[in-house]
Amino acid sequence: MKDLDKKHERFLSELDRRKMKRRKDSDEFKVVEGVIDTSTLKALYKLLGRGTINALYGSISTGKEANVYAGEDVEGTPVAVKIYRISTAETDYMLEYIIGDPRFKRVGRRSRTLIPQWALKEYKNLHRYHEAGVRVPKPLDIQQNVLVMEFIGDVDSGTPARLMKNVEIESPVDTFNEIIDMIQTGYVKAGLVHADLSEYNILWHNGPVVIDVSQAVLKTHDNAKRYMLRDISNITTFFQKLGVEAENPIEIAKEILSSGEE
Repeated sequence: MKDLDKKHERFLSELDRRKMKRRKDSDEFKVVEGVIDTSTLKALYKLLGRGTINALYGSISTGKEANVYAGEDVEGTPVAVKIYRISTAETDYMLEYIIGDPRFKRVGRRSRTLIPQWALKEYKNLHRYHEAGVRVPKPLDIQQNVLVMEFIGDVDSGTPARLMKNVEIESPVDTFNEIIDMIQTGYVKAGLVHADLSEYNILWHNGPVVIDVSQAVLKTHDNAKRYMLRDISNITTFFQKLGVEAENPIEIAKEILSSGEE
């Protein structure tokens, strides 16, 4: 028990140090300060107590709603730790994707209540996608605004996977078809539409891996069809630049929608 308490103290001391130490790079300081606040430290402490995480390292990526950090679980296996901003969060756009979702009947509008729901929405969506066979990071645990999931990349070296837009794709036609199949599987088997799919939300690790699914909506959502068409249009535009002669996005969307009704 004493060893565990000492480990907790070292872990929290390191997080406090990262949070409070002023960096030479002021932008980096703002990112750290804006994400790891007191409530987040408490959430991390609980995940530590459960053995979900045992260490937290540098940032893998930064975004408008969250930062993703590299970490390790109690067995030393790399994990990805996504920490959603609370104090500096922009939440207005989130309401479009969460209000009306039967999984969240009481949607908080203040960031301190909405952000944990938003994080839980991504956790639930990842579960749906993963169980349906869509390549996404496997969700491992969640506590308030902190989501722990499978690390996508080279586990041995700890090198995270790159975004699809930054890699040279050997077979654009095959990859395009694979992603369209993922959209279809997500709709038919997971009952979800990503609603923000593009080359910026797909990692490349032995093929495409879809990420950032917090805004994904159930296929019964009023705007699901419009979101799907937008997803397909984004993917089609990207692959057309790589020389793929893709079918009209409207026709692709129709085929997927009809397959979901069978």
